Amino acid sequence: MTPPRGLLTCPPKGRRTKQMAGIRQAVGRILAGVAVGMIWTGSVWAEPTWIQIEAKPDLPRAADRAREWAEGFSDLGGFRMRTGWYALALGPFADAAEAQARLDTLRAAGLIPEDSYLADQAGYREQFWPAPEEPPQPQETATPEAPVVPQGSVPAETLAESQAAEARLGRSARMELQSALQWLGFYDGAIDGAYGPGTRAAIARWQNAQGAPATGVFSSAQRDDLLARVTTERAALGLQTIVDDKAGIRIDLPMTQVHFDRYDPPFAFYTGTDVTVLLISRTGDRAALAGLYDTLQSLSLMPVTGERKLDRDGFTLEGADDHRHAHAQAGLSGGLIKGFLISYPASAEAQMGRTLAAMKASFRPVGSAALDPALGPALSVGRADLTRGTLPAPAHPAQSGFYIDASGAVLTAAAGIAQCETPLIEDLPAKITFHDPDLGIAVLTPDHPHAPPGVAALRTPLPAPGGRIALAGFSYPEAMAAPVVTLGTLSAASGIDGQPQNARLSVRMLPGDAGGPVLDAAGAVLGMALPAAPDRILPEGLGEAVQAKPVAEALRARGLIPVDSAHAPELAPAELARRAAAITVRVGCANSPQQE
Repeated sequence: MTPPRGLLTCPPKGRRTKQMAGIRQAVGRILAGVAVGMIWTGSVWAEPTWIQIEAKPDLPRAADRAREWAEGFSDLGGFRMRTGWYALALGPFADAAEAQARLDTLRAAGLIPEDSYLADQAGYREQFWPAPEEPPQPQETATPEAPVVPQGSVPAETLAESQAAEARLGRSARMELQSALQWLGFYDGAIDGAYGPGTRAAIARWQNAQGAPATGVFSSAQRDDLLARVTTERAALGLQTIVDDKAGIRIDLPMTQVHFDRYDPPFAFYTGTDVTVLLISRTGDRAALAGLYDTLQSLSLMPVTGERKLDRDGFTLEGADDHRHAHAQAGLSGGLIKGFLISYPASAEAQMGRTLAAMKASFRPVGSAALDPALGPALSVGRADLTRGTLPAPAHPAQSGFYIDASGAVLTAAAGIAQCETPLIEDLPAKITFHDPDLGIAVLTPDHPHAPPGVAALRTPLPAPGGRIALAGFSYPEAMAAPVVTLGTLSAASGIDGQPQNARLSVRMLPGDAGGPVLDAAGAVLGMALPAAPDRILPEGLGEAVQAKPVAEALRARGLIPVDSAHAPELAPAELARRAAAITVRVGCANSPQQE
């Protein structure tokens, strides 16, 4: 349902009263300007003309809209049409010329829809708005006894009475009932106050669940029961509607479990003992959206396993392990990125699942602003409470790598590390064992050998192009404590310039991903991601890797024994992400000659 411009956005009651008062003043000025054309001239009004502004397919919706229009127009009429629809019209006018003059004036002022038009009385049947006055009832000589209703019981309401009561509901009351049905899982449509087939079917399903006739129309008692149940359940969860003006977000939050903590742009923190909510609010484009998508996956609040989805205008993240569950979502519209993240104990899933459903249903961006970066420290500052540990501050741009043996040796890209005096594997000092400029690889060995959580198994030779691949890497290494896994496709068994030792990838690759492993669907490593040449800009979604076969040959030539992959079935996305996270590490440089 598309409301008329400037009239039917249904602001909160206080603002709405002021808005409608302004509309009434505007209409009054317009009427004063055309009043000379509406003076009674003695002509017959047998076939008056109307300005039809809207039509609805059923009476309840038409009556609902009539109440809204009548706040701004005292001459609103509502009629059943010959087609069975219900028309809302302004008038009547003595002739078409007067009606056209007012139509042009109101349309130019933006007070009625652009597609409003003139209609004559012949197309209308009985009037439903304003409701016709009831004729006076004749005096009865004797009043029959009213039927005795047992104490404490309520007389049954007929379907016609239920329909009449529903027609008197305003839009906000209808939306409240839709929200209540959604809360209980009976409705998944828009919360718009329009009772179409989806809402009617949801009401019928709810009635069936209560053992009542499935009429698709609430009785008054049923409405009360539904709202009372939802109110009780929401109160038990402590849900309150929060409007964070600085973030520009309206959402229902479990305020008995969290409280406002601080602003740390692009987040507004609402924290509790076990539950954390982040409201996400920042300006940006699709690149910023993708960066935020990667960053959220690095937070300790978001378990590494779960479904992930990123598209052009939004993303969703699901995380679940034995200890925590989490959900994050954000959308991009008009240069603003708005969303939220909630993280809670896995043991509280039964209760918090209902809370999450309420947050999803109630989330609304409001206003045209985002969090001001001046409200708190930048995202890359003070992240110890967000990530899995304190991040070192390398003096050289960090990148990715992966474990290749049980002593903790790491393979990474030579271009980013070959000139480093003190390489770091995570925050542990290491040495460059060797580097091969032709293949673009370097091997680091830690000063103190340690057992890594996983070791890469190299797959040789390369499979046929077209298969699914996964790139693991620290896309934003200084701001992430865990790798991000990005899915893509093996495009070709040669490099961008035809190099036989390389492979071409169809995957989104960022500078921090260089040196990271490229895995097949079974978790074997097909190659290592290569950085783009400094004088070359690749199209988005195009990447390059050195193949595992020449890498394995180079390692063996220097006395290192890489692990060969065995044939294995494809892994589920969550297991593939776990496998990638176990072998991927952040590689940095504590100092470099250029900075001394």
